[in-house]
Amino acid sequence: MKLTLLTIGKTDDAYINEGITRYTDRIRHYMPFEMVVLPDVKRSKGLTPEMQKRAEAKIISEQLTPTDIVCLLDENGKEYTSRAFADYITKTTNSGARRLIFIIGGPYGFDDEIYAKASHKISLSRMTFSHQMVRLIFAEQLYRAMTIIRGEPYHHD
Repeated sequence: MKLTLLTIGKTDDAYINEGITRYTDRIRHYMPFEMVVLPDVKRSKGLTPEMQKRAEAKIISEQLTPTDIVCLLDENGKEYTSRAFADYITKTTNSGARRLIFIIGGPYGFDDEIYAKASHKISLSRMTFSHQMVRLIFAEQLYRAMTIIRGEPYHHD
């Protein structure tokens, strides 16, 4: 199975990019992984949040295949402990799917079209984080899950 992290818009802060790179390189030691950064939708005065979500949905949908297992990072998703998240990845990996794709949407969330394609939603916290910080936090959690699955001493209960 291949893990993919799909995001909208680039990360501007060097320190966040450095952290993301550190964890994504580590994840690749455990399984195939890619991070795909899609371009931001150009904002204009006439573009409503709904219009922006629709435009982002079009860009996101172009990246998906019918066989993908799609998991959205969403404020209304299920909250996991790190161990339970590792179990989720193990179960999904054992399902025979070829790609598990996690998606971090734009500033207004996801269009209904993307929600309809998702089989799962995960919330990292009840708190709100910047989209750039979510990438770093989630990359670390993916790495942590890999070490839990392998029984390595990174995670402490």
